[in-house]
Amino acid sequence: MSGHDNRHTNYAKNSLSLWGAVSMGTGVMIGAGIFALTGQIAGLAREWFPLAFLVAAVIAGFSAYSYVRMANTWPSAGGIAMFLEKSYGKGTMTAACALLMYFSMVINESLVARTFGTYTLQLFGESADERLIPVLAVGLLVFAFLINILSNKFIQTFSFFMAFIKIGGLALLAGGGLWASGLSFESTSVAPEETSLSGFLGAVALGILAYKGFTTITNSGSEIVEPHKNVGRAIIISLLICTVIYLMVAFAVGGNLSINEIVTARDYSLAQAARPAFGEAGLQITVIFAIVATVSGVIASVFAVSRMLAMLTDMKLVPHSHFGMPGTIQRHTLVYTIVLAILLAVFFDLSRIASLGAIFYILMDIAIHWGVFRYVREEAKANAFILLTAILLDVVVLGAFIWIKIQSDMLVIWAALIGLVLIFAGEKWFLGNHSQKGNEHEAGN
Repeated sequence: MSGHDNRHTNYAKNSLSLWGAVSMGTGVMIGAGIFALTGQIAGLAREWFPLAFLVAAVIAGFSAYSYVRMANTWPSAGGIAMFLEKSYGKGTMTAACALLMYFSMVINESLVARTFGTYTLQLFGESADERLIPVLAVGLLVFAFLINILSNKFIQTFSFFMAFIKIGGLALLAGGGLWASGLSFESTSVAPEETSLSGFLGAVALGILAYKGFTTITNSGSEIVEPHKNVGRAIIISLLICTVIYLMVAFAVGGNLSINEIVTARDYSLAQAARPAFGEAGLQITVIFAIVATVSGVIASVFAVSRMLAMLTDMKLVPHSHFGMPGTIQRHTLVYTIVLAILLAVFFDLSRIASLGAIFYILMDIAIHWGVFRYVREEAKANAFILLTAILLDVVVLGAFIWIKIQSDMLVIWAALIGLVLIFAGEKWFLGNHSQKGNEHEAGN
């Protein structure tokens, strides 16, 4: 392992077990993914929305291959940032793509936080003021910050406990919903009348966002016990668990609500689906599980994302300022991550947050696969066919999703384009300026 892989001496080696890493991965994935995105995915794929979740799982599985091969070969606290550096070197491509991943993960945090607010309001009925959603989201993000100040051991224990509760709870609710529907999937077993291939593929793109949480495991690679083996294992186990849970929930929702009812209640469709199966008590129980899922999802995500930004700072790929704050770089990046997530949660709605996250993530994902294929395939012992298949699948679903947004919401496209320009241009300027200062310093000595 290269020297820079171990620069984060403040991260405790062997502080995360295999199942601790699995709980972290599932904790991030089972957050907004199933609670907030089900309605949006159903709006695009209509009656075939469970299939969209399954296809997204298959694509996520192909995507995971690159991460598993890289993590097994070079486990580090930097995760994706280190993978990109291994492929592209320490330049604009590495820095910009790493930032794309960072921003997509922060976007996901704001998505989960707003989902928390949306479901929490369901406890107060129709009289609840929707303007409270960003307030509740901000409250959750502040709480996640306070939790992340504590030790890795505490976060691992908390994440494992919460992951167990929400996986068990969702499985129970899904099983009850399937039983209540009489295993009749009327809304999911007919050919959709109002969708298209592009609509279905766009739904798959959003579905991929529901699985992307597995990447957070790679950001704690140096802290996981036997990382050369357990990082890959944790990723695979997390994906399998979430796929089963997502499909159970999708069929349960489809068995209790018509497709139009799902779309109408798209931001809280799981809560609505609980009404026919369990009555008002079911709605309240679903909301409670949603709160548990989103709280643990934000905590696990902040844990991993702040560490990724710390590694980027340590690698001198992004600028860093203390702004007068005491403490370590890890503490500073934690603050920056929370502040950015708060801004997104306040100013963007769920649909646009999810769309931006999907675009940024899939673009970064393509860069990862191409980097492995082009530069480190032999070192990582990666299969070329699987890598090219992963790239093709990503390109197809991203293209379809962008086409849909061009037709329906150009603001998302403009926001994505502006973001990409700022990230790449900003990184090119920073790295060029930083390199020049470094050369001047060496010349002065």
